[in-house]
Amino acid sequence: ELIGDVSYFGTMLVYNDHVDGMVSGAAHTTAHTVRPALEIIGTAPGFSTVSSVFLMCLPDRVLAYGDCAIVPDPTVEQLADIAISSARTAAQFGIEPRVAMLSYATGDSGAGAGVDKVRAATELVRRRAPQLLVEGPIQYDAAVEPSVAAAKMSGSAVAGRATVLIFPDLNSGNNAYKAVQRSSGAIAIGPVLQGLNKPVNDLSRGALVEDIVNTIAITAIQAQGPQ
Repeated sequence: ELIGDVSYFGTMLVYNDHVDGMVSGAAHTTAHTVRPALEIIGTAPGFSTVSSVFLMCLPDRVLAYGDCAIVPDPTVEQLADIAISSARTAAQFGIEPRVAMLSYATGDSGAGAGVDKVRAATELVRRRAPQLLVEGPIQYDAAVEPSVAAAKMSGSAVAGRATVLIFPDLNSGNNAYKAVQRSSGAIAIGPVLQGLNKPVNDLSRGALVEDIVNTIAITAIQAQGPQ
């Protein structure tokens, strides 16, 4: 009965290497796309979290925003997973990963449960991926604007030059990508799912033909593995 469901059937094709990836969601919910992938394909080695990034195509740069679609309130461990996965995804698409772990405070300028979680996640990323350039907690302006970075976090290899921006929860991430998309005219490509053992990507049920084509291209690139 399950294999008669289009999402389970497509996922089995990916699992058995009959196809290299799957794109779904134009007529189904995100859960209908992601659940079979989690049950059958599973997460990539070393990861326990499936998350997403949006590739934000701005006039002068391309940034990766994570996670804006999947994990509502990530734990420290999930936030670290999201950061490392997002850096790998960015690298696959030719973006040199410099990861900013976003918060309402920069460095030691604030305290609270939210800031502490971001700080702990940043330290965990540094332990798990010591070669990765990562900074946090850091505010968005200090992450992307060199003049603000010079005042708030001078000497950082990431501040003012971040290319991968990790939001502390889905509320902030989802609204941020939509605000930037609508206010600046940026093209938002995604969500690009990450953390799965094989490429599966989800479409909005309002997806246009251009969105579907972009997502197919993204899935094909993911199927090639690390670049």
